[in-house]
Amino acid sequence: MRRLNEDETLEAMLRSGKTRSADAEQLAAVLARFYSHAARVLIEPETYLASLHEAAILDWRVLLNRSFGLPHGTILRVASVQRRFLEQSAQTLIERVSRRLVVDGHGDLRPEHIWLTPPYPIIDCLEFNSRLRASDALDEIAFLHLECERLGGRRFGDAIRRRLARTLHDDPASGVFLFYRIGRAMLRARLSIAHLFDAHPRTPEKWPRLARAYLALAEADARQLKRLLAR
Repeated sequence: MRRLNEDETLEAMLRSGKTRSADAEQLAAVLARFYSHAARVLIEPETYLASLHEAAILDWRVLLNRSFGLPHGTILRVASVQRRFLEQSAQTLIERVSRRLVVDGHGDLRPEHIWLTPPYPIIDCLEFNSRLRASDALDEIAFLHLECERLGGRRFGDAIRRRLARTLHDDPASGVFLFYRIGRAMLRARLSIAHLFDAHPRTPEKWPRLARAYLALAEADARQLKRLLAR
């Protein structure tokens, strides 16, 4: 057993601007192998669609709590696009479930859980909850892509996405990747601001700022997705 160097996480390397294209290629290869062999999760398409809708509703309800002072216009615009995608593109999502693209994955694939040193270990899989690990593999990569952009590493995230596009059946024209990114951004915004439900939250000034950053990313993606839906 050896101790992993915190300075070699993907998060630390993105913050310091030290990531390399070779790192993206190697990490993508690790992820491709993982998703190619990950156990498939059997779920009814209607159940999957309902879970996406219910998760979005929960995010909206918390984020629209007036005590948090978050931008309601932004939240409502994003929510409108999410709702529209679920209505217009339900069949696309159903086909992904039918093609058995929902896997028993990591559950919380963030840059802080990834090391950019051989063999590119990935830690903190949500072993305690199989339900939280069950998702479209493209959803997990959309989350990683979102976090890379938030940390200033959009190009690194783009490289990962390109390398995994065929493995994960990522069709940019479908809007699925954008939809998943929006969902993850809204979830992270909710989890961030929910810290203020605590009577004495640590670093209370941090959470509204972080929630707003995620909402800004969600709104930018929602504008792109809205244009795709209008075609």
